[in-house]
Amino acid sequence: MNATPTARTTRWLRSTVQRIVAVLRRKVLFRYRLVLITLVAIAVGIGVGAGWGPTAWFPPSSVILTVLAGGLLLKRKSLAFLLGVVAAVLLVLAFRLGFGQVGPGLLVTIGITGVLSYLLSGVRERLGVQGLSGEMMLLDLRDRLRDQGKLPQVPSGWGRTAVLRQAGGSSFGGDFVVSIRRQNRLDIAVVDVSGKGVDAGTRALMLSGAFSGLIGAVPARDFLAHCNDYLMRNSGGEGFVTAVHLSVDTDTGEYQVASAGHPPALHYDSGSGVWSTTEAKGVVLGVIPEMTYTSVEGKLRPGDAIMLCTDGLIETPGEDLDAGIDRLLGAADTLVTQGFATGAGEVVDTLSKDKNDDCALVVLWRT
Repeated sequence: MNATPTARTTRWLRSTVQRIVAVLRRKVLFRYRLVLITLVAIAVGIGVGAGWGPTAWFPPSSVILTVLAGGLLLKRKSLAFLLGVVAAVLLVLAFRLGFGQVGPGLLVTIGITGVLSYLLSGVRERLGVQGLSGEMMLLDLRDRLRDQGKLPQVPSGWGRTAVLRQAGGSSFGGDFVVSIRRQNRLDIAVVDVSGKGVDAGTRALMLSGAFSGLIGAVPARDFLAHCNDYLMRNSGGEGFVTAVHLSVDTDTGEYQVASAGHPPALHYDSGSGVWSTTEAKGVVLGVIPEMTYTSVEGKLRPGDAIMLCTDGLIETPGEDLDAGIDRLLGAADTLVTQGFATGAGEVVDTLSKDKNDDCALVVLWRT
């Protein structure tokens, strides 16, 4: 007995629904099937409204919103399914309304948006996050890096300031500061990661956490050696790191400075009114295993100061490094005339002008 047309239509609809449900239950769509179903329903609803309702309320171009939402919220395979639905909706509308309202310009715009959304979804899928979680994670890491760069409180009779500038106004850079105060001992390290841009910023985010832990866990004289060992184990040949480490006894003013391929620290002697460079030298971190770093000693008397900086303030391509140090010594006089706290920012702005490099400056002084 032949089935009636109604029965055949019912079986076809049931079979279609079962196939759609089977697709939605696949592992790749499981977590996002509700979002996918919602966006598909919205795309279809826009198509129905544009084709059979008031086009003023349902313009065909509004389906682009579902494509953008899919790029933020869906994985690639789920997004591919949504893009197929959007393409089908546009095809139906083209026949329903004519190619005058659904013309090549609209199709190309939505097509390009779909490709960009697909690429965006792929990046988020690699990160293992969807929506705006990736951006929020980066913002949190940036804030943590900035918090680590804040110097601890110092006892009465001392002052400190730190200024960091990233190249191009970026939120991330390859220069960072880690510090800790334990009773009468203050330790500060200024670190410069080789490279620029996102790569340097990514490594700086990773190393700032490691170096921040080391500076509070190992003896001051061994800090740079432990940093070098860490880089030798974990850098994977990604490049070297320079650093300068200052350890100060806030009771006596005696300090030790150790350097790993970093610009020299500057000591201001209030008695003579002259800035001078310290002689601490050492090999950059992450190049030679089992390195030792020798510190030079000094003493900060009332009115004295010591300055740490990165090469972004003194290095100019094609110019000798000593010329950059001389400029820094000249600019350091601004700190004396304007005050160490207020003059540090002006020194950085002056020396970093017209340079596309990260800069960091730390000044510690005794009143």
